[in-house]
Amino acid sequence: MHCPFCRHTDSRVVDSRTSDDGAQIRRRRQCPDCGRRFTTIETAGLTVLKRSGASEPFSRAKVLAGVRKACQGRPVTEDQLAVLAQRVEEGVRAAGNAEVDAHEVGMAILGPLRELDEVAYLRFASVYQAFESLEDFESAITLLRAEREAAAPDGRPDRIPAP
Repeated sequence: MHCPFCRHTDSRVVDSRTSDDGAQIRRRRQCPDCGRRFTTIETAGLTVLKRSGASEPFSRAKVLAGVRKACQGRPVTEDQLAVLAQRVEEGVRAAGNAEVDAHEVGMAILGPLRELDEVAYLRFASVYQAFESLEDFESAITLLRAEREAAAPDGRPDRIPAP
């Protein structure tokens, strides 16, 4: 690390702290030549490898844009979408890879989106799981129903009680 004041090629780390929920490391450094102190912020880069072979930095905004399209017309708030995008990023980073396939990012969206809104989940899944027929939709809906019924304590799907 070059000193920003005298351009000396070395520096000594005086203090290190994590910030931004552990996604960044803030380091306080001191130049051994001029003695001045400065701060650096280090982040771990996450690159997305696209189908075309190109790679680009991971973008939470792109996740939001894709999920927003799937949730269009659904009762989902911007705050819920922001939390979903954060969960997706944390999940992708937790895998520990510096480079991740774009398809894996899409698949990482499915779980949190399913919890948020089942209709939006089906919209999104139809693209990322490459639904090709009505049977694909039917099997996905059947699976959703079966899991919902299994999760209900009385064995029935969640229903609004009659007045």
